[in-house]
Amino acid sequence: MRIALQNDIPGLVEQLHNLSPDIEAFVLGNKTLPQQDCTADVLLCAATPSENLSSLIRHCKGLRWVHVLGTGVDNFPLQLVRDKLVTCSRGATATPISEWVMSMMLAHEKQLPERWLSEPPESWYMADLGSLEHKTLGIVGFGTIGQALARRALAFDMKVIAKVRTHRTSPVGGVEFVGELKELLSVSDHVVLAVPSTPESSGMLNLDTLSAMKPGSHLINVSRARLVDQQALRQTLDSGQIARASLDVVEPEPLPAGHWMYRHPQIKLSAHISWSAPQMMERLLAPFLHNVNAFAHDRAMQGAVDAVIGY
Repeated sequence: MRIALQNDIPGLVEQLHNLSPDIEAFVLGNKTLPQQDCTADVLLCAATPSENLSSLIRHCKGLRWVHVLGTGVDNFPLQLVRDKLVTCSRGATATPISEWVMSMMLAHEKQLPERWLSEPPESWYMADLGSLEHKTLGIVGFGTIGQALARRALAFDMKVIAKVRTHRTSPVGGVEFVGELKELLSVSDHVVLAVPSTPESSGMLNLDTLSAMKPGSHLINVSRARLVDQQALRQTLDSGQIARASLDVVEPEPLPAGHWMYRHPQIKLSAHISWSAPQMMERLLAPFLHNVNAFAHDRAMQGAVDAVIGY
C-alpha cells in the first residue's frame, strides 16, 4: 500500500512502516506544486483548500482513498474525489469541544469572569447566579460532538433535547429528539450549533429563527459561522431576545480589528480554539491509523464522508 502524505508529520512515516512492512509512506510536500504524477493508493491531507491540495489530488494516480485530517470537510474540494472513498477524523475533537461548551454555559450562568474581584464589592455572600440544573439544553445536530456534550449536560441534571436531520432513536439515553428547529429554539435556555456546514444548514439561524428563541437564552456556535446570519444575530441581541452569544466561529476568520463583534457586550468570542486539547495531533491521527488497518483488510472504516451531501 502506497500512502502519500501532504505534510511531513513528525514520526508518522515510521509509525506507518511499523504497522505493516507492506506500507510505503512518503511525503509529497506542501510548499510547491508537484511537477509530475506519482502513484499512491491513499492520500492523507489537510481540510484547508489550497491550489497545492487540488494539484496533489490530480497528480496522485491510482488513488482509491483520501483521508482528511480534520473533522469538518465543508472547505475541502470534495468535487475532486467523488469517485473515491473519503474519510475524516470525525470524533477526534468531540471531547475538547464539548468541554468548551460546558465552560461557556457555566460562565454564563455563574457570570464569569464578571464575578472575579479586583476591588471590594458592594456586598459579600449575595449574588443572583444561575444554574445549569433543570435548564434545557437544545443541541442542533447530534453527531459525536452533540453526543459528547449531551452526556456531560445530563450529569449536570439538565434536560437535553436535540434536532436531527432524520428521526432516529437517540444513542444517548435521556435525550429527546424534536422534529422542528423552532420547537427546540423556543424552549431551550442554551442552544448549541453542532451540525455539519452544508448548503442546507447555511443561514439556518436567520432573523426569523433567531426571533423564535426563548427570551433570555444563550446561543453557542462551535460549528461554522455561515450557519448564523451575523447581522440578524446583532439585531436579536440588541432587542434583548437573546442574552448572550458565545462564538468560537465567526466570518471572516480572522476577524479584523475594529469589528463590531469585539465590542458587543453580549458576545463572547474565542479564536476557533474550542477543538484544542493536549496531544491533538495524536487524536486526529487515531482514526486514520485505525482506517489504514481496516483498508488493508477490507473492513468497515471510521468517519466515512458522503462527497455528494458534504459530510
